[in-house]
Amino acid sequence: MKNKQPTLSRDELNSVYALYSTGQFNEAIDKIKALNEDYPNVPILFNIIGACYKELGQLEGAAKMFEVAVSIKSDYAEAYFNLGAIRKALGQDDDAVKSYKQAIAITPNYPDAHNNLGTTLHDLGQLEASIESLEWAIAYKYDFAEAHNNLGNALNDYGRVEDAIDSFEKATALKSDYAKAYFNLAIAYKDLGNKEAYLKTIEKTVSIKPDWGDANLHLSRVKTFKENDPQVDQMKLLLSKPDLSLLDQIGFNFALSHVYENLENHDEQFKFLNKANSLRKEELNYTIERDQKYFSTIKESFKSPPLSIKKSLYSPTNIKPIFIVGMPRSGTSLVHQIIDSHKEAYGAGELNILNKFIGKLLTDRSNDGKKLLSEEDVLSIREHFLEALSKLNIMENIIVDKMPLNFRYIGFILSAFPEAKIVHMNRDPMAICWSIYKYYFNGNSYSFDQNDLAQYYHMYKDLMNFWNQLFPNKIYDICYEDLTTDQEVETRKLLDYCQLEWDESCLNFHTNKKAVKTTSAIQVRQKIYQGSSEVWKKYESYLQPLIKGLNYY
Repeated sequence: MKNKQPTLSRDELNSVYALYSTGQFNEAIDKIKALNEDYPNVPILFNIIGACYKELGQLEGAAKMFEVAVSIKSDYAEAYFNLGAIRKALGQDDDAVKSYKQAIAITPNYPDAHNNLGTTLHDLGQLEASIESLEWAIAYKYDFAEAHNNLGNALNDYGRVEDAIDSFEKATALKSDYAKAYFNLAIAYKDLGNKEAYLKTIEKTVSIKPDWGDANLHLSRVKTFKENDPQVDQMKLLLSKPDLSLLDQIGFNFALSHVYENLENHDEQFKFLNKANSLRKEELNYTIERDQKYFSTIKESFKSPPLSIKKSLYSPTNIKPIFIVGMPRSGTSLVHQIIDSHKEAYGAGELNILNKFIGKLLTDRSNDGKKLLSEEDVLSIREHFLEALSKLNIMENIIVDKMPLNFRYIGFILSAFPEAKIVHMNRDPMAICWSIYKYYFNGNSYSFDQNDLAQYYHMYKDLMNFWNQLFPNKIYDICYEDLTTDQEVETRKLLDYCQLEWDESCLNFHTNKKAVKTTSAIQVRQKIYQGSSEVWKKYESYLQPLIKGLNYY
């Protein structure tokens, strides 16, 4: 009978570590499985085999191994940490939080666990808790550059932009080649409208990581390029690299389209612009039928007349929400700045609260075979939105949400918030669609093909007609072109609809120093100017699919 050793020897453990550390993950797994025959309850072996599975991309297998490790050794902080990372990678954020908290309960002085917990809480929208966790990470490890960067992101989303800038600067001071932190710092400066600091910082980002497509794209949006600029040659050279990722190819193509727009070389501009958009559509594997189905599902949730709910069932609140909706690039940021400049209002920017919640609600109800919106659904939307707002560190009662695509959810909003004000932006359809096609939006999957864009615009107009019929006189329409030609008259009418007293500051919205998280953050710092809705006409010959699709002429 074979005599078993009572404990795993150091040499045996080192042999496993040697295989893992040299990237021989399959060999390490085989070695551990052989050792498990003699040592079936050694937690460190399961922790190492889990790490091997993780490196091989076998995340489910890795999770099982880490779970075995902690079942054998309940105070195994490292295995709980590893399990949290796997659960996060699997999209199981709530479970990841539990694992990180268990690791911290065992070992409070665990900066990596505090950092990962903070970033996961951030992704869950729990900003206050995220900030606290990241501050603990830094308290235990002050030179933790990644934690300073992550804290900056959380503070930025919490509305503490100046504090966020301080955190990003600490991250870059600790790690001088930290491109991601420089990039985040640049975006914070952009949101504050500090064009000079934005340009300087994004140039620094590109100098550290010149092959980063998104960084070059941001540079192209703020830098004025001239003929024979060496930066252009560098972008073209990097774009020609065979190993450049698809994401970076998209970024560089969009960047070069901005460069050639700046140089007024329209042929080159559209060569790169059309390529960028086609690559992005390819990456998303998008078809317009996806949005057509979603719009149909939205309509199916309502009947005429809309659902009637007793006032007594609505939870009481002092919040008076204002929703600015419309197509992107229709002027929602401009109107947001105008209302935000009012002494009684707070512009919260583009909140994704309703999109996440209502999107999931529609999916769940569709899977359950339900179509019509229920009273329970409406009240849950109200509770969720109010709860999310309560976590955003906002003191004012009048809160503006300027997520443009909330036009899809107007019926849900008015059902859940009968006290809400809906401001709908109208603008020339070609001006809107050209501007959307020209800019790179991470979302808006319909925007990367002229035909898709035209069809989506028609769907938007159809849905707005649907809402106006169901909720007559509940939606305030404002025309972008009218606002730019008669600013004071239109501003007075807007404030009157929002039940806000006249405030002269609303005419001087461009002096508002508050951060604005939008593509047009620099533009909204400028005074109103006329003529922007005519710019597309310079490119008429390149936009024929869009013109025909919109039936513009």
